[in-house]
Amino acid sequence: MADLARYERLVEDLAGGLEPVRPLPSPALRAALWLGVAVLIGLVLASRIDTAGFMLRMRVPDLACAALGAVLTAVAAAFAAFATSVPGRTKAWALLPLPPLALWVGASGFGCLRDWIAPGTGQPHPQEVAGCFSFLVCVSVPLSVLIVVMLRRACPLRPNLTAALGGLAAAAAAAALLMPFHPHDATASDLLIHAVAVVGVIGLNGPAGARVLGRGIG
Repeated sequence: MADLARYERLVEDLAGGLEPVRPLPSPALRAALWLGVAVLIGLVLASRIDTAGFMLRMRVPDLACAALGAVLTAVAAAFAAFATSVPGRTKAWALLPLPPLALWVGASGFGCLRDWIAPGTGQPHPQEVAGCFSFLVCVSVPLSVLIVVMLRRACPLRPNLTAALGGLAAAAAAAALLMPFHPHDATASDLLIHAVAVVGVIGLNGPAGARVLGRGIG
């Protein structure tokens, strides 16, 4: 009986210090908060935009579709990352960014088609290509770090998948923010540089982010 009373007191002491766990906000709200930071970056950069030139480029259907695809990919991938980070949520959410990703990649390829039909038109200067690559990396990295930190609180059961989706969201957001500063059509070499930057961000974000996310499990 003495042992039983001692165990009961121990349980009471342990239970007395417990505090209710605050539930995480919904995946949609957390994605909106992260996207808000991306929008804030865009507002900071807005003063450097050639508005007239940007509006002129957006009148070209494939350029407008590529920009729309990048924006929708960022939104869908961010929501998918936060949705898959919640234990019990189906991994089928990872398919959500695929349609806008196809639009983004497909529309970007039309610039390469114009370059093939009329070689030498709208060729970017090597410094412009390097600048685009640097922009994509410099914007993607902080957005990747932020989304991984936000995802870590949920302790995702599939950290690699969730981290890769976060990397896709960051890369797509960076590409969307680049659109107003992109002074030419997407040529083959230009598109290749963009693809290397985007795939590199996703590839690095996957294993690196997964290690950070995986530490929260167990």
